[in-house]
Amino acid sequence: MPIIRILPHPEYCPKGAEVKAPAGTSICEALLENGIKIEHACDMSCACTTCHVVVREGFKSLNEMDENEEDLLDRAWGLEPNSRLSCQAILAQEDLTVEIPKYSINHAKEIH
Repeated sequence: MPIIRILPHPEYCPKGAEVKAPAGTSICEALLENGIKIEHACDMSCACTTCHVVVREGFKSLNEMDENEEDLLDRAWGLEPNSRLSCQAILAQEDLTVEIPKYSINHAKEIH
């Protein structure tokens, strides 16, 4: 079962984290199932960029991007060559290191 290392993020995991998830799971699902409440405004339907992550290690082990994901990523804040929408990036057998960008396009976020 691959391990996802999440680099520290001031809101979602200030100390960083490591989670395990089975191959075939999206990065977004793996984070949510392990208590890391990454934004996913479109409910993981590949219609926004709020779940954008930068894959620092293990990028090539992920499934290939489809055209819809590529088009949406152009609107993501902090886009890098190893950026993915975490709802579309499916785990293989290799461990990953991901960084959740500091901001998303979701400017007005409700906090209760």
